[in-house]
Amino acid sequence: MSGKAKNHQTPLNPSKQGAPLWARYRTEMHKSFPSPFKGANDSLADGINQAIRELDHLKPEKIGGPAFLGKNSALTIDFENVKDSALSQKMNTSGNVIKQMIKLFEGLPNWGHPLTMCNVVPQGNTAAVVAAILCEIFAPNILEGEYAWNIHQAELESGGILANLAGWESKKAGCVYTYGGSGCWTYHLKYALARVLPDSRNKGVRTDAKVICSQQAHYTMLNSTDWMGLGMDNIIRIKTDIDSNAMDMADLEEVLKDLTERKIPVASIVCTMATTDANAFDPVEEVRNLMDKYPNPDGYGKSLLYCDSVIGWSWIAFKNYDFKKNPLGFSDIVLPYLEKNYNAIKGIFYADAFGVDFHKTGFSPYISSTFVYKNAHEFESLLSRGVIAYLQPRSPYNPMDYTLEVSRAAGGSLAGWATLKFFGYEGFQSVLGGILENKVYLQNQIAKKTEMVCVNSYDYGLVTLLRVYPAGVDAIVQYDNELKNPEFRDSLIMNNQLTRDIGNKLFEWFRSGKKVNGNCTPYLSFSTGFRTAEYNRDSTDQEAVIYAIKMYPMNVYITPEIMDHVLECVIAARDNIMSMNNLPQIE
Repeated sequence: MSGKAKNHQTPLNPSKQGAPLWARYRTEMHKSFPSPFKGANDSLADGINQAIRELDHLKPEKIGGPAFLGKNSALTIDFENVKDSALSQKMNTSGNVIKQMIKLFEGLPNWGHPLTMCNVVPQGNTAAVVAAILCEIFAPNILEGEYAWNIHQAELESGGILANLAGWESKKAGCVYTYGGSGCWTYHLKYALARVLPDSRNKGVRTDAKVICSQQAHYTMLNSTDWMGLGMDNIIRIKTDIDSNAMDMADLEEVLKDLTERKIPVASIVCTMATTDANAFDPVEEVRNLMDKYPNPDGYGKSLLYCDSVIGWSWIAFKNYDFKKNPLGFSDIVLPYLEKNYNAIKGIFYADAFGVDFHKTGFSPYISSTFVYKNAHEFESLLSRGVIAYLQPRSPYNPMDYTLEVSRAAGGSLAGWATLKFFGYEGFQSVLGGILENKVYLQNQIAKKTEMVCVNSYDYGLVTLLRVYPAGVDAIVQYDNELKNPEFRDSLIMNNQLTRDIGNKLFEWFRSGKKVNGNCTPYLSFSTGFRTAEYNRDSTDQEAVIYAIKMYPMNVYITPEIMDHVLECVIAARDNIMSMNNLPQIE
């Protein structure tokens, strides 16, 4: 070309004969991108309709179908060769890709099915699901005002509503939607380190400040201390009460007194507010009093008090419930449970921050977690990084200045906000109270069977934990001995193995679509140590812990008849294990 650039002409009509292939491809793409214009034929609506129709074909019949999607429950991924993949040369169509996509849903657990009760994984409500989908279409980025515009209201208003529920002054509080309960834990730890060790923001963590939490605390404490550079060895775990699984205040005071005498700072104390299995609530007000009694040594900032309430947070929706008049008509048995759960969670008032998972007890899609903080000015100032050169603040709200993430999809914030708007007080009260009504029914049915015992009958959480023994064994007596008497350690371990085997058998039956008495097997889970034996409070004996079958009746389609069927399946699985393994009876 003798150094001269070739004339560049953009074709005004790519369909015209002789138009370059790239231009024709771009025109074809109009069929597979959402239209930005009103009233046009929108491929997005067609694609969603196609996907919803095809997903509907994967759902079971109303009666008798399994609790997974589709008919093939097998894990069909070729893990050895799946990465041996390459990009195709030619363009596909979005319709073909959607068909390929739907195949990946084959065998996936159906979270809305009444037989699904394996964990705190509820079906998302429609308002929240639609909110999340809308964010995928227009991609609001809640890093700052220019890219989020009015969508920022979802995060700001969520912070105000949640702060108000906690009893805080909502205008002075705030929240950040983040990547799950682990994200909330990590935000709290960064907040704590910035407050207690202010030099750490520039110089890094150079002091072994301690994070204190209970033995029941979630394992994400290891993730957060590791990733934030504080180190897992700087976690101190406080003993828990035998009956309530709550943090032992005497042990906490002893630890704080020792750290004070040795002039070792505490970055944070974490109160666990409803664990997955044991429903443990730590006494936040008492923890706050001890923190005030044993402040950090001179030269360090004030320790942070964080409530890991990602499961228990929603009980604050009973804040305005009249437990005497009982306007929603909860049963006499359930009503005091609701009041005790509210009285346990309302202690978050004394915290500096708390975590919320809308995708747990907020009945919203993943990921919709938020870190809520009492003092927005302090949190946002401590973590501020200053101006980012290529982003311009266009509104008063620009969280990019202090958040861990820069780009943050708005789906979680809009889903959480939509849930708060949809449920209101009475929606949360009804759905949570309804779960406890099912739980009480289940516990009453368990009490009628001598070889079964509910091992968490003393708590008021959403889960039922069950141990089942061989026929002829008095479960209550046997479990009491296993829990309290070290002479029964061997039988505890043996029955833990039986519990594990039953849990695995139920999962196998769930996956195979096996029917018991004409109905499919439920999707349950099991806990491999929701609490320690009473003679193992220091947790030094890793085998002296309590295993249990776990039933989380989270979704709104569960009925008492489903609960009866669950127990029938547990007994059938036990009998199958006993006959296959020829297990001995326990004297």
